[in-house]
Amino acid sequence: MGDVALMAPVLQGLLNQHPTLKISLLSLAKWAPIFKGIQRLTFIEAAPKTRHKGALGLWRLFQELSDHHFTAIADLHNVLRSQVLRLFFCFSNCPIAIIDKGRSEKKALTRTTHKIFKPLKHSSQRYADVFAALGYFVVLDKRALLAKPVIELSAQSQRVPLQSTIKIGVAPFAAHTGKQYPLLQMREALQLFLAATNRSLDKALFNNSDQLPPYLEVKYELFFFGGGLVEKPFIEALSKEFEGSTHTLVSSFEDQLSCIAHLDLMLAMDSGNAHLAAMYGVPTLTLWGNTHPYAGFYPFLQPVEYALLADRVKYPGIPTSVFGNKVPQGYEKVMESITPEAVAKKMREILAKKDWPKDH
Repeated sequence: MGDVALMAPVLQGLLNQHPTLKISLLSLAKWAPIFKGIQRLTFIEAAPKTRHKGALGLWRLFQELSDHHFTAIADLHNVLRSQVLRLFFCFSNCPIAIIDKGRSEKKALTRTTHKIFKPLKHSSQRYADVFAALGYFVVLDKRALLAKPVIELSAQSQRVPLQSTIKIGVAPFAAHTGKQYPLLQMREALQLFLAATNRSLDKALFNNSDQLPPYLEVKYELFFFGGGLVEKPFIEALSKEFEGSTHTLVSSFEDQLSCIAHLDLMLAMDSGNAHLAAMYGVPTLTLWGNTHPYAGFYPFLQPVEYALLADRVKYPGIPTSVFGNKVPQGYEKVMESITPEAVAKKMREILAKKDWPKDH
């Protein structure tokens, strides 16, 4: 999901800067809501488990795509299925450009010995380079951010953020254990953050400053994001524990996007929810364990100081993998080096920088 979300602002920026361009995007149906608001973009559903399964299914997909008479092909995925499709399109004399994922650079960044620790090209720029190779250059700036969708929620959905409160999204899970912040520490961080009426605590977090941000006087709403059988009971428990909070377990993906887009702050790991928030320009605080922003998957256009990183002095092997799926022995507790106090303080610092409308 993170890769797809990072793609969205690139496509938005591309279409903004090339008014006569039209794009057809081939992806899984479940990701269609991400691109719903992008004008001149047609979403085409890929069904790799049914009608487009296997070599015969890919040939069927190629025939369906051929009816669109594309003038250029951009492969932003570069995996086996897209490689087969590219092979078919080679016979159509259609210009093709392919993403360079920088696999060798990422291997050098994540290896345990002779590590080359340096920032790599951001994934959004890798996407942009593909279109540049086709003659469509795109500048990635705030103009590429997606417009916030109009909130039109179904009756079964959880309520959405209210205008009169500070709206904070919390995505306490990640796909891999290597980038999962311990739930007990997450719970403690939220408790510290919500202890806004304790002025002595706030002064301590702000280095005994007598000038506390005005937002500390208002009400907070927490929105917990997650899903699946394993995550569900924990999400439900967290939403019950914190007053004025709810979850999005029963919301559709489209409704979740509407909720995310109208948050004042998103707190997440290096995960898909962070990228979903960032594509709408929502201030996003990310927590990084065995992965690292240098791999190129930092949330789109977020300030570098909006990330809290694990202790590389104590754990010099970081990053141990690009996706957090490799945790070497001795690196199981990397995330614990990010303290709840640091998380609570950074949340307040980010909110203090926000340009609040009058209704706050």
